[in-house]
Amino acid sequence: MATKRPSEMSTETNGNKKGKEVRVWMDGCFDIVHFGHANALRQGKSMGDKLFVGVHSDEEITMHKGPPVFNQEERYRMVRAIKWVDEVIESAPYVTTLDTMDEYNIDFCVHGDDITTTADGQDTYQMVKDAGRYKECRRTQGVSTSDIVGRMLLVTKCHHHKGDNSSLDKHQTGEISSTAAGFNGSDSFSPWTGVSQFLPTTQKIIQFSEGREPNPGDTIVYCAGAFDLFHVGHLDFLEQAAKLGNFLIVGLHTDQVVNRYKGANFPIMNLHERTLSILACKYVDEVVIGAPYTVTKDLMEHFKVDVVVHGKTPIMDDVEGNDPYECPRSLGKFRQIESDNDMTTQVIIDRIIKNRLLYEKRNKEKAQKENKIYESLQKQNQEA
Repeated sequence: MATKRPSEMSTETNGNKKGKEVRVWMDGCFDIVHFGHANALRQGKSMGDKLFVGVHSDEEITMHKGPPVFNQEERYRMVRAIKWVDEVIESAPYVTTLDTMDEYNIDFCVHGDDITTTADGQDTYQMVKDAGRYKECRRTQGVSTSDIVGRMLLVTKCHHHKGDNSSLDKHQTGEISSTAAGFNGSDSFSPWTGVSQFLPTTQKIIQFSEGREPNPGDTIVYCAGAFDLFHVGHLDFLEQAAKLGNFLIVGLHTDQVVNRYKGANFPIMNLHERTLSILACKYVDEVVIGAPYTVTKDLMEHFKVDVVVHGKTPIMDDVEGNDPYECPRSLGKFRQIESDNDMTTQVIIDRIIKNRLLYEKRNKEKAQKENKIYESLQKQNQEA
């Protein structure tokens, strides 16, 4: 019988160990789900026992922000795969209401310390704030959907991790600051969702990790790749891979290796960002950060790998012209599986390019609106 993963088991009470179950509400667009979204949900879950996540419909997002990159069905599935989420509420209203919270018997709503506004500039959480049913968590610095979209449009590589200060220098000199300002050099710069350097720490990795090891007798499955812009195609593949055993290890290739076999400005998200995105997936038990491109006998013995899995996408030879999966093939431990999903990172980029002007306009207006609110708040604080 397969051992259940911790994310599949009931969790210990966080908010009140002996009393009433504490039910927490969080909502959002969750477009291009990234580790910033996952970190917010992790913090929200830590404040209670059960986390309900409302995901807005395409119609609501288009009305208030502009067209989303992913459709609502894709976004619902992505949020359900985050290991801290207990229940997803589809087509949640863009403005969080007390009626919605009461319908699901919610104790309080949680949101990051940035501002979310409607099309006319009103705070979407004002009602729950006024009712005293609102709490804040810290927004994850160094990532936003606007920034990620900007990387795709600008075709830069300055987000890659190079092991030195080169990428940081480019952020400091303003080389890519236009991503948060509509990708056109606008003076408007959001203090919340503007570009800032993501600085990974061991604490952040520990917070995302399950922290468990395989049990004796567990079947250990290994797969490796870029897993760039974590999407529903990756999700379907990992779900199927996890079914082949009890413990799934994902190897993430370095930015330089990914760039060798994908070219252009790939990967869109650097190694550290991709690590957290994968760790947030409920099907994944462990991540090898900077895994070798070739799956060697040493690697398989070290992790006691029983099955090595790859999708049906073409496999590029290693730098010496050899099959990187030669060892697991020779041992009879190699499996190829079909995810039955045609989503790829390139498909996402094609969607962005197709609607480039709309996304530029959306992000520019978002930055201007947030900057205006921020200046107003600063003025109020000075007057107080």
